[in-house]
Amino acid sequence: MRNEKTLDWNRIAVGDEVAPMKIDVTATVVVAGAIATRDFMPVHHDRDYAASQGSPNIFMNIMTDNGLCSRFLTDWAGPESMVRRIAIRLGVPAYAGSKLEYTGRVTRTSREGDEGFVEVEFRATNDSGDHVSGTATVSLPIRGAAS
Repeated sequence: MRNEKTLDWNRIAVGDEVAPMKIDVTATVVVAGAIATRDFMPVHHDRDYAASQGSPNIFMNIMTDNGLCSRFLTDWAGPESMVRRIAIRLGVPAYAGSKLEYTGRVTRTSREGDEGFVEVEFRATNDSGDHVSGTATVSLPIRGAAS
């Protein structure tokens, strides 16, 4: 669920959970992500080729993963947030036909002037385990006095 209003940095605390996000990894999602990121490797759009490489189906590419991880963070933090740093590690593949669930929690907050920073640890899992895990720093404008 997309947050229509940017979170108040003053109300974020270490340990807060990031609102979960679920994605149905359809063949359309896999292929559209590959096309959008100009990744024309056949394992992302050609089932027969993927099978010839030992894969049971086409699978999501890492650039789509980066985009979805960023979406997960900004959907939670709101429209004025910005992902300043993101580091991900791939795990098990996300094949067409699977489902991903993104979860995360706040691990640190800090500020510089009128900008607040929220560090988040997150992961996306499917039936086979962790598909992607990572850390990110999200910036938020600071309004008013700290509580």
